[in-house]
Amino acid sequence: MTINQRTDTALSYDLETAREAAPAIQSWLDYQRRYLRTPGVQAAIRVGDELVFSTALGHSDEVAGTPLRTDHLFRIASHSKTFTATSILQLVEQGKVRLDDPIDTHVPELAGSDLASVTVRELLGHQGGVIRDGVDKDFWQLMDPFPDRAALIALCLSDGQIFEPNEYFKYTNVGYSLLGLVIESASGSSYGDYVAANIVDRLGLSNTGAEWDPERADQFAGGHTGLLDGSDVREVIPHVDTRSMAAATGFYSTAEDMTRYGAAHYFGADELVTDASKRLLQRDESLVKPHGQEVGRYGLGMIINTIGDRRLVGHSGGYPGHITRTFIDPVDQIVVSVLTNCIGGPAEQLAIGVVKLLNLAAQNSTEQAASDIDLRKFCGTFANLMGVLSISLLGGRLVAFFPAAPDPTASYEELQVVDENTLAVVPAPGFGSIGEKVEYTWDADGQPSTVRYGGSTRWPVEEFRARRTAQIAEADVHQLARRP
Repeated sequence: MTINQRTDTALSYDLETAREAAPAIQSWLDYQRRYLRTPGVQAAIRVGDELVFSTALGHSDEVAGTPLRTDHLFRIASHSKTFTATSILQLVEQGKVRLDDPIDTHVPELAGSDLASVTVRELLGHQGGVIRDGVDKDFWQLMDPFPDRAALIALCLSDGQIFEPNEYFKYTNVGYSLLGLVIESASGSSYGDYVAANIVDRLGLSNTGAEWDPERADQFAGGHTGLLDGSDVREVIPHVDTRSMAAATGFYSTAEDMTRYGAAHYFGADELVTDASKRLLQRDESLVKPHGQEVGRYGLGMIINTIGDRRLVGHSGGYPGHITRTFIDPVDQIVVSVLTNCIGGPAEQLAIGVVKLLNLAAQNSTEQAASDIDLRKFCGTFANLMGVLSISLLGGRLVAFFPAAPDPTASYEELQVVDENTLAVVPAPGFGSIGEKVEYTWDADGQPSTVRYGGSTRWPVEEFRARRTAQIAEADVHQLARRP
């Protein structure tokens, strides 16, 4: 199977499926954000050319209580590498760069050094053996400024080489910083000016840029510290510029803009590079397999993942106070971007969960019997002493899953309508309430007041929160009454 073909036919996708799944995704992301104590989550989904989902949950500044908006700017860090790799392929298409060019062709200061013969392609694929961040990387914890060009060159001359080219996959921010210098040499423009003119402006990405912009400081989401333990309180981290490392880690954007940028990497899109160049960017350049276990694959500036039967490209990003993740399906034309604003933020976990919910909505499963009943009336998030259960509409069918689980699809059950007050769990092998009834009662507004799922009563989450203490106390009273 080539990277722009799919053998699986079960995962066909359309706009209506994504639109229908949006409420379930919104509810799950909101629950996960609060459950994982994440200050803010910004997320967006694009199918084809349509932005079908965009949300901002929680806070831009948790300490000040500032609500997060969909236009707050996030530092997307290593997503920058995808912009840099795309720029390099543009210059290759123009004949200004060759993938086999040694780095000293474009950065003559490195002539005669250990890195002089490392090629552009080796740098794009993290196969150049280049040091990751430097011998002193405390700029990542804001103790020093990020290196400027002179400091970057000095580092490369003194300590740049760790391995021989193609000896190991070795992820390197320094290597991508050198690619930024290649772009400047080949284009005659600064890195920021080049990507602005040839990517950002071309796509109309009004909330995207290559580097921290102090003139827009009030538009940036605040970054937050990580949790040192379960009782820790987060602090807000200031933004800093990344100087000569912008090509590796400087970019800012929004989830909405990232889905628009991701759509330019669909096969058939022609705004940035040809499909031939996309095949180079997106094919497996490296299999990352430490200690005999595969942990990932990398193309040229793209991380490659498979979730279910869906092959995805994209990137993650980690910046002081911001963790981000974007997945692109260039064949089925879907982009998912999730941005979080704290160290250790669950962007990867959340983005994978969103893709899995989309996959679940798309797959062929049990057909619902024809009914005039609006299935949305059964949807909601319900709690009891044993935890929380979500019932959602995905792919035209009702699905129950546990929203606290990192993978919302790991142990789901499908439900069928029996009558206007009753569902049944679809028969299938499993450890849950397979084949049993799910019975609803309703309040005066027609909303669920209780759900009896497999014999256990559940309530809407806030209602159970209000009754939980009394319910526990009553159990204690019953236990005392039974003592001899």
